[in-house]
Amino acid sequence: MELKRQEIIADQPAKKMTFMQTIKSFGPGIIVALSALGAGDLVDSSVAGSHFGYALMWVLILASLVRFVIVNIMARIDMCNVEGKTLLQGYQSISKWYPYFFFGFAIVLGHIINSYMIKGAGESLTNLLGFGNPLLWAIIAAVSSLFVAGGNVYKRLEIVEKGLLGLMTLTFLIIAIAVKPDVGAIAAGTVGFELPPGAGMFGALTIVLALVGSVAGSLTNFLYPHAMRDKGWNGPAFKKLQRNDLLFGVFIIIFINLSVWIVGAQLLKPQGIEVKNISDIANALETVMGPAGFVLFYLGTLGVLYSSIIGIGSGFAKVAVENFQLFNSGRSKKYGKDFAKDPLYKWLVIWFVISPIIWSVEGAPGFVVLTIFGNAIQAVALPAISIALIIMSNNKKLMGKYTNNIFENIVLIGATLLAIWGSIQLIIGII
Repeated sequence: MELKRQEIIADQPAKKMTFMQTIKSFGPGIIVALSALGAGDLVDSSVAGSHFGYALMWVLILASLVRFVIVNIMARIDMCNVEGKTLLQGYQSISKWYPYFFFGFAIVLGHIINSYMIKGAGESLTNLLGFGNPLLWAIIAAVSSLFVAGGNVYKRLEIVEKGLLGLMTLTFLIIAIAVKPDVGAIAAGTVGFELPPGAGMFGALTIVLALVGSVAGSLTNFLYPHAMRDKGWNGPAFKKLQRNDLLFGVFIIIFINLSVWIVGAQLLKPQGIEVKNISDIANALETVMGPAGFVLFYLGTLGVLYSSIIGIGSGFAKVAVENFQLFNSGRSKKYGKDFAKDPLYKWLVIWFVISPIIWSVEGAPGFVVLTIFGNAIQAVALPAISIALIIMSNNKKLMGKYTNNIFENIVLIGATLLAIWGSIQLIIGII
């Protein structure tokens, strides 16, 4: 009889590490955080800052913490269930149709997400370097990312992502300081639950619902368990390290988004600048910091976009391969759980990284259209993803002592209801 996972790892406690050793061991949280970030986040945060000032910063933090709770639950299901199942195998146990659904969903959504990442990288490189055209640089960005994402290269991916994180942290920190932020207003906006003048409770509530609801069922959340297993974290012994790693990743998302939010509140709002794309932010920074502001912003933006391209290419390919193997059991026996060894993996990476270049051709839809379409697809899937997560994470037969606590259930159920509400509202809006 096959031993249950808890029996297998009972004699393998995680070794104690110093603070610096713990920080150096982080990786999956960084990869998933940088994969989730994109040009849309930069534009959204700057727009929020330009419209509401420092108010409603707490909404971004709330949404990020909700993401932490949800992804932590996903990681715990994958790591601590007593049957040794992966998260996606858990979904399959609820319904045999989940692998088909997730496979098709990943194929479409990964292509769409990278379409505006690659398009943004092409436009950013063109503006930064001052020669060439967006299509040429989009091709270069996409092809170069294949060298990182096109194989079983977790260590290489982690090194690249950590390097990009260093670049982004430095550039956005310099930018946030350069615009001379109002520290008191930041404190009020992040922990004071401040409402913007004229927005009212209903307007603020709408923003909260939109942000928190969109977090509950994002397919990007599924990249974390894969990165976690690639790192070698398997079993309850790694639970504390995994939780701290994920919390660090969430902090990255908060820091970068708030840095851009500060630019919107401190620089764009007073001048009445309307942000429609990332070039508007760069141009505004140039007026304050000179050419250095323009260059720094595009360097940070390129870090955000390039990290997303390789993270989505590699991560979505593994999610798709695992689901493909779940409804093709013979293939699973042949290649095992090292999904990058399946020949389908490399073809999917090419699909996720190369095919989106078509959206960089002149005349193709821009960021806004592509982003709305991607969000619309995700909105339809949110309830199916989050409802099954509630069922699995509270199943004592599957999870043993690692079921949700009351707080986690409140967050997960609340986010699920918001996801359902958001899906209905978006579908009504599209119709």
